[in-house]
Amino acid sequence: MAAQVNKIATALGVAAVAFGAVGQCLYNVDAGEAAIIFDKFAGVKTQVYGEGTHFKLPIIQDPIIFDIRSKPRSVPVTTGSKDLQTVNLTLRILFHPDPTVLPSIYTNVGIDYDERILPSIVDEVLKSVVAKYDASELITQRDAVSDKVADELTRRAETFGIYLDDISITHLTFGRDFVTAVESKQVAQQEAERSRFYVEKAEFEKQAAIISAEGDAIAAKMLSDAFDQVGDALIELRKMEAAEEIAANLAGTRNVTYLPKDNGMLLNLPGQ
Repeated sequence: MAAQVNKIATALGVAAVAFGAVGQCLYNVDAGEAAIIFDKFAGVKTQVYGEGTHFKLPIIQDPIIFDIRSKPRSVPVTTGSKDLQTVNLTLRILFHPDPTVLPSIYTNVGIDYDERILPSIVDEVLKSVVAKYDASELITQRDAVSDKVADELTRRAETFGIYLDDISITHLTFGRDFVTAVESKQVAQQEAERSRFYVEKAEFEKQAAIISAEGDAIAAKMLSDAFDQVGDALIELRKMEAAEEIAANLAGTRNVTYLPKDNGMLLNLPGQ
């Protein structure tokens, strides 16, 4: 009985050792990853391994796993425009490495290639492109600036084995001096519009006064011509019209007493 137990224990031990040895010889590459092999005798192997389980030599070979899916990164840059204005930009990029050149990337840069390469080339390209535009052009021609940055940055990144899937300028501001100048310009434009309104209003009032004076002059001339033609008859007519209007107004008033012109007051008093 004891012999059988020892045999079973020995078999289990051998199986465990064998399983452990096999485990040391295998490694897995998950979806969205790629691997290269570093050999302690031959260095970095040129072959790239895709998804799945692969074989390696224990102790002698180590797998280096790369994430080859697109990853986002934001890079802030402070630079100057063509008219020497301070410009603050933030560039957001989606990138992934070229799987075929992973051995070269690891040998020349390292597994943290994005930390080493992207900030440097983004800073270089943005400074080069922004320096070709005035501050106002960076606002009015933002799409053209973005396209120029994308073209230049894509070309530079590909020389390092990095593909850029998307590039966009997410933040664009200027220095305090430029902002103050823009605000002063807006205030000056508003003051100019207000002054122009006052000038146009005064000109309109002037024209209205001239037209009114010309109308009064024409009316006075017409009256003068009428007096020359009919003498005082027109004045008498206006007097009669005025008297008629006054009489009509007084006729409706109860407290008004009419006095005859010749007989004095109409009082029939008995003689003493």
